[in-house]
Amino acid sequence: MIKNMIKDMYVSDEYLKNNPTWHAEDSLWKAQQIIKIIKKNEVVFNSICEIGCGAGEILVQLQKLVVKECKLTGYEISQSAYQICKEKENEKLKFEFKDFLEEESTFDLMLVIDVIEHIENYFDFLDKIRLKGKYKIFHIPLDLSVLNVLRKNALLKKRKKVGHVHYFTKELALQMLTDRGYEILDYFYTAGGVEIKSKNIKNRLLKIPRRILFAINKEFCVRVLGGYSFLVLTK
Repeated sequence: MIKNMIKDMYVSDEYLKNNPTWHAEDSLWKAQQIIKIIKKNEVVFNSICEIGCGAGEILVQLQKLVVKECKLTGYEISQSAYQICKEKENEKLKFEFKDFLEEESTFDLMLVIDVIEHIENYFDFLDKIRLKGKYKIFHIPLDLSVLNVLRKNALLKKRKKVGHVHYFTKELALQMLTDRGYEILDYFYTAGGVEIKSKNIKNRLLKIPRRILFAINKEFCVRVLGGYSFLVLTK
């Protein structure tokens, strides 16, 4: 069944083989984006959870940067990823090898970072997690760009390598969250395609035109050249 194939990518070693670092090298940058929206909106919290925490490095970086006294908990369904993040635990930072949907605890701040695009039934997922956190921060890649649509296999490669089964624009992402009862508090684009180092030659060549066009017209740049994601703070 397709549903099992999608989930098996994470619970087996398939995702690990395609992404051996589990994107830990991007975690400091992602943590900095999270801190930016937290500080901008003066979000107050004493507990944070991350759903699908992968290697756990985002929570590690958050603890180092601003939330040393905060309780942080990461949830992961991949045994391979859990083994990586488990070694990073400390008194205030814990990791659970568990499906977050089975969790009964609630948190002040919930992180859903690059997760929605992987989940087959994301409406059901959003309904089930909405009341488990006072504030929620979503990071969603905006894969639906003119460039990705014109490149024959661009979206299929994302599906095969990193497990993206849904693709979004800013408007679709906001509507998705609104439809499920989330109150949008703030949002902004994040420039991963420009600011994060890439081994892909095409992505490196696109950095300059993306920078220039984004400075001129950010909406047009994101829609045409892609390379951006969307950070959203909700209640």
